[in-house]
Amino acid sequence: MTDEADKPVSEEPASETPAGGEPGQAPRRTGATRSEDALSDQEQVEQSVAAERKEWWDDPRLPWKGEPTAADKRCWIAFALLGVYGLVMLPLRPLILGMSTYALAIITGSTIAMVDIGAGLRLGGEPQWWMWVTIAALSVMKFDWIFWWAGRLWGRGMIEIIAGRSRWAARTAHHAERLAERFGGIATYLVWLVPFLPSAVVFAFVGAARMRLRTFLLIDFLGALTNRLFYFYLGYRIGEPAKDAVSLIARYSTYITIAIVVVIMIKSMRNSRKETPAQA
Repeated sequence: MTDEADKPVSEEPASETPAGGEPGQAPRRTGATRSEDALSDQEQVEQSVAAERKEWWDDPRLPWKGEPTAADKRCWIAFALLGVYGLVMLPLRPLILGMSTYALAIITGSTIAMVDIGAGLRLGGEPQWWMWVTIAALSVMKFDWIFWWAGRLWGRGMIEIIAGRSRWAARTAHHAERLAERFGGIATYLVWLVPFLPSAVVFAFVGAARMRLRTFLLIDFLGALTNRLFYFYLGYRIGEPAKDAVSLIARYSTYITIAIVVVIMIKSMRNSRKETPAQA
């Protein structure tokens, strides 16, 4: 009789049971693993949010490349103030004309003021007409240096902004740029004589070409003076009918101002209505 104690005992492999789980199930994640996964998810969220969140200056529609310098910001502020000035003066021009032709010549260098002063000379007045023409030339060019400065800072980026406003702006900007390429600094003078060309493109072009500010202002003044003299001479040739037309405009200046304000408000309301569905 064989002793059963001497029989070898068959060893069955013990089923490996993962800690904290049932046999045959995937191992459970430990607290450290779960925290690492949560941290990884949080990092991905932060990276995606950072990618979506851009700085205000990181916009391809702006003229500069990269983060703007202090000079870029100052020039951009100057453009913003120029836009505000233009909007404010739009309805005020008729009111200023109603008060005084000379005030309009000083503040805006107005074409109407030049025609009126020229007609006054024809009728025997305006002994100091040359002074008013000079003041009007200085007034009408007073903000041109901003476009020269923008061209110096941003080069073609400024021209692309002007050309990108509409198809008409693109065509006229193209012709103005060709004029500047062909004639160089002289184009600063010629742009005052060629109608419908955006002078801002020429001014930005010569600024990008590193024309000195003193030279630019001198040529720009000569162009503005020639332009104001043309309208002054036009008023002189027309004479009394031109004077009567300006007086009629001045008489109804208040109503003209109200009409301009109403048009601005209507356009603003239409633009806001168009933007609302787009944002929704």
